[in-house]
Formats: sequence, structure tokens, C-alpha cells
Amino acid sequence: MLHVDEFDDFYTSTYRRVVGQLYAMLGDLNEAEDAVQEAYCRAWQRRTKLNEYDSPEAWVRTVAYRIAVSSWRRARNRLAAHRRHGPQDPVQSTGSGHLELIGALAGLPYEQRRVVVLHHLVGLPLADICRETGTPLGTVKSRLARGRQALAQHFTELTDSADGRISEDV
Repeated sequence: MLHVDEFDDFYTSTYRRVVGQLYAMLGDLNEAEDAVQEAYCRAWQRRTKLNEYDSPEAWVRTVAYRIAVSSWRRARNRLAAHRRHGPQDPVQSTGSGHLELIGALAGLPYEQRRVVVLHHLVGLPLADICRETGTPLGTVKSRLARGRQALAQHFTELTDSADGRISEDV
């Protein structure tokens, strides 16, 4: 088992070398750094077993390479899907009302925001929200009601501050 100081020493003494090796394999420094950083995160999670490997550095290098290959596969699959389905519909420009809605949602506590978005923007029925969040129906209803109330208050204050005028984009 590597203790924190030992892992820190391991990381410090091997990081640049492993990045250099991955860079030589991949030909892209950013990809190499990303993959190596993720590999060291996984090594940290396995630090209790890291000393059991013949060469922890080789293990990190192998994991980093596999992470990079997985990234390439995902990119290739995205490209194939893009070719198969064509480009996505263009995104509509966001008016000031949309931005105000995003700001209002950001002001809600996370759990209320999540339920409001799932119900009103995604269009999920309450039962599906319960399944997706692992939350009882009564709690979902309560969060939805509180979220709606907070949004109504926000937009009432917005209307009052604009002398009764509110953007029609909302």
C-alpha cells in the first residue's frame, strides 16, 4: 500500500516520463496529458494494490494508453453517427428570456432545479422522475411545487422591476 507521501513521490518522479512516452505514442500532447492524468487518478484509487504490480509505472502507462484508445473509439463512433444521421439541427439563438430562465433556474437549490428541469424541460412525468432520481413521489411533488413557487417569485420581481413589462421571449 502506498501512503500519500509515497504516492506523491511516485507521481512526481514518473509523471513527466509517462507523459513523454504517451506523447511519443499518440503524437498529441494534450491527449497524452489527459490520458496520463486519468491514469494517475485510477492509480490513486488503487494505491492499496499498486505495490503488488511488478512496475507501477508500466501499469499507469498501460492504463493511460488504453484510456487514449477508448477516447479514439468514442470519437470514431461519434463521427460514424454524424455521418449516418447527418448534422444536428441548428441551435436556435437564445433570447433574453431564455437567459433569464437559465439564471432563474440557477438560483434554485439543486434538487428543485433538477425536478423542474426534468418535468418542464425534458417532459418527464412525475413517476419517471421518481425512478430516475430514486426519490419518493411526495418529495418530487414538494420539490416541484417549491421550485415553481421560487420561479414565479423570481419572475414577479422581474416584472415589477421592469415597470410591468417583461420580455415576450420567456
